[in-house]
Amino acid sequence: MFFSLTSTNFAGMKKTILQYLHPLVTVLLNLLLAYLVYFLARMIFYLENYGLYADSFNTLHHSLELLRGGIVFDTTAILYTNALWVVMVLFPLHFKETKVYHRLCRSLFVVINMLAFAINLCDAVYFGYSMRRTTTTVFQEFSNETNLGGIFLEEALNHWYLFLLTGVITWVLWKLYRTPSLTSKTIRWKVYTPVLLLSLAAFAPFCVAGMRGGWTRDVRPITLSNANNYCDKPTEAALVLNTPFSLIRTIGKSVFQVIPYYPTPQALDAVFSPIHRPHSDKAFRKKNVVVIIVESFGREYIGAYNKGLDNGRYKGYTPFLDSLISKSLTFEYSFCNGRKSIDGMPSVLSSIPMFVEPYFLSPYSNNEVGGLADCLNSKGYKTMFFHGAERGSMGFMSFARASKFDHYYGREDFNADKRTNGDKEYDGWWGISDEPFLQYMNMILSDTKEPFLAAVFTLSSHHPFRVPARYKEVFKEEELPIHKVIRYTDHALKRFFEEASKQPWFSNTIFAITSDHTNMSNHAEYKTDLGGFCVPVIFYDPTEEIRPGMRHAIAQQIDIMPTILNYLGYDHPYIAYGCDLLHTADDETWAVNYLNGIYQYVKGDYLLQFDGQQIRALYNYRDDILLKTNIADSEPSTCKTMERQLKAIIQSYMTRMVNNELKLK
Repeated sequence: MFFSLTSTNFAGMKKTILQYLHPLVTVLLNLLLAYLVYFLARMIFYLENYGLYADSFNTLHHSLELLRGGIVFDTTAILYTNALWVVMVLFPLHFKETKVYHRLCRSLFVVINMLAFAINLCDAVYFGYSMRRTTTTVFQEFSNETNLGGIFLEEALNHWYLFLLTGVITWVLWKLYRTPSLTSKTIRWKVYTPVLLLSLAAFAPFCVAGMRGGWTRDVRPITLSNANNYCDKPTEAALVLNTPFSLIRTIGKSVFQVIPYYPTPQALDAVFSPIHRPHSDKAFRKKNVVVIIVESFGREYIGAYNKGLDNGRYKGYTPFLDSLISKSLTFEYSFCNGRKSIDGMPSVLSSIPMFVEPYFLSPYSNNEVGGLADCLNSKGYKTMFFHGAERGSMGFMSFARASKFDHYYGREDFNADKRTNGDKEYDGWWGISDEPFLQYMNMILSDTKEPFLAAVFTLSSHHPFRVPARYKEVFKEEELPIHKVIRYTDHALKRFFEEASKQPWFSNTIFAITSDHTNMSNHAEYKTDLGGFCVPVIFYDPTEEIRPGMRHAIAQQIDIMPTILNYLGYDHPYIAYGCDLLHTADDETWAVNYLNGIYQYVKGDYLLQFDGQQIRALYNYRDDILLKTNIADSEPSTCKTMERQLKAIIQSYMTRMVNNELKLK
């Protein structure tokens, strides 16, 4: 009899405890549902960008590593975004155990995870342009744009299936959500309170460990760069990450940290110094300078750089630029320093590379900065920057002023000039189309007293890739949507040079032409970690004082400023991170960029990938153009030499950025 009662009591107690553990069980089941949603978002991200990730799941081991890394970052994002919901479900308040309250919890869970899913899908589309997961800097990047509604609508129409899928996932979340079975009428409060408190206490350490990315005391909260621990190449970091994590981890964060690779300034400067000093006794030549930054003009689109593509049949989409290159100095291996438009302007005009985050959007964007305009102002130049969008777009006007350009010409100025057709030339998206705006710039230059510096940033060869109505039958759809606008902008450049060549200032001018970044690609060699940075660097001198030809050398955007200043004979010290291409031997030229937590350093035949602490890979990029074979283990001396140089560049950049030393006092 006693044994029977004890067994009955024990069974009842067990049943009661299990009943009160039901809220914890539902939390775990619903969080599992959130994991499935994040997994589905990652698979869609993969499929939307399949061309970049076609080889990422080629082995079981590597596939499992990518998925394992994804779970780590998903865990952090899921726990951060669902923390309030977890507390609402597990906190022991007897009056909350009602249908209304649990319906509120259900709604919160569904909305939070639906938004996370939608944000991930948005990045699946945007990644093709940025090559990185979106961070909080995106809000600054587009803060001055007034056309985003139309662009979002355009993308919504093009990717309607993603919106439909988001609706389906929202419905599935609502239907599969598990609600705790407790009700306030049946609860025994003496059991309810301690069991839920214990559940909350038991869940807390798992929550903290998940948010941090590990259990041990040595584990710091994981950041975006930790994604590379699971990857074979930097591009894959975006596949491991998720967008909610990227946004959360970059809220209010200082993006630049000085790592003292070299203990003293003297030791650092012995390896690398960005200070350029005059090396010629020749008098300064007051030649005009025109710098043209062409939106999205990757080297892939230019036939002159790709004579071996498609078995020699490739002609490209830039017949005018091909003809200009035949009369210019250019470089077989030339690269951009960043992947966004806002990276291009500081790199080209102030020789500042992009490390970690765009300079425009960093906490140090108000640093005093030099550049071409600042240097040439001191020589009596009139300095002008042209961009066909509204003033304030992309932060270009702000940087133009910070780098000491005298005048800024935008859409408003074009419209106010009675010699133009005004807003009839507006493209409906970004600003004035390239052909009329470049002709407007030509008129302004022809009215300007020499010497002058003029920089222009074109805009037509940009999403949504539309040509003016009068050219729709001239530049038609080709393999990729961008091809037709590449042809249009090439035509606009041709018209600009035709008209400019008739002006008296033309023969007294040096032209530098590059692109802000690359864009859509359909050739494998331009989809690699390095191929995504391939842009032209062209110097054209109508007098051919700069000898034309394609050098077997490396060039980058940050080389443009020192090359021009030294060509002119600028006779004061200045800071520039690039080198003077006219006076640097081919085997001493180099390039640097940053991709998803990895610094990439190109010199000689090699590409070094370095995460700030250790070498990730070394490739012979000239022979191994698809970057298939990591030779770091077989080339230790090359790794050591390149790592030493790269560390000096990184430390110099971070130190000067943090200490506001981008300009000599």
